[in-house]
Amino acid sequence: MPTARAGYASGVINGVLYAAGGEDRTGVTAVTEAYDAATATWSAKAPMLTPRRNGGGGVVNGILYVVGGVTGNGPAGDVYTEIVEAYDPASNTWALRAPMPTPRAYFGTAVVNGILYVVGGTNLSRLTTVEAYDPATNTWTTKAPLSAPRSALAAGAVNGILYAVGGYNGASILTTVEAYDPAANAWTPRTPMPTPRFDLGVGVLNGTLYALGGDDVIGTSGTSKAEAYDPTTDRWSAKAPMPHDRTGFGVGAINGLLYVPGGAAGGAVAPFTDAFQP
Repeated sequence: MPTARAGYASGVINGVLYAAGGEDRTGVTAVTEAYDAATATWSAKAPMLTPRRNGGGGVVNGILYVVGGVTGNGPAGDVYTEIVEAYDPASNTWALRAPMPTPRAYFGTAVVNGILYVVGGTNLSRLTTVEAYDPATNTWTTKAPLSAPRSALAAGAVNGILYAVGGYNGASILTTVEAYDPAANAWTPRTPMPTPRFDLGVGVLNGTLYALGGDDVIGTSGTSKAEAYDPTTDRWSAKAPMPHDRTGFGVGAINGLLYVPGGAAGGAVAPFTDAFQP
């Protein structure tokens, strides 16, 4: 990545992975950069309106939505935001959208049937809160909560079902996996991840959910472990590890590959981009 950073929001539009915001070597940033998988090149794009880190991203109808996050450090610590911005790659512009009802960061995001779901996270206390954004109406609604509070989890969608994976509850690193059915507005437990971890990345290819990296031991540089979940069998399997240990990164699926740029490794932000072929 041109700008080494972690905690950015990401999404893929027409074979291009966008990385927005995060924290670079100097602090919280609004930088937006795009990786074109066809040419294996990065380019600079218009920055977000508000610098922030550890929010979330999702793509609906060719627009990248970046929600929530931390805008900086206040007198009492992190300042959590409810800000929502929409990026249009055709015009290379950002615009404000309806704010998220619950200001927060370190949550999971996934898009199901044109709706962006924000799951769990923290805003000084860990949350079970689940809220859904409909870009067509620019409105938010509250959905059934998680079974227990957790932050620094990841989320992905497979065949119309949202999966919330891993995280941290303030005492333990979690293996927890829950599945959300939007039609029933209900969560059900699934087979736990083999490796407990938080601040991980999740990507989906060909009906399989991949859990990548993250922190499996507090205070370390993270892990390179990769594990795959098959929703049809409710089973996990180990995959080839990433070339680098890291946390706090996005994952983009493009043409049968999972791209993993940046993140944090060994206490520093990282610039490298790796790709995984199942």
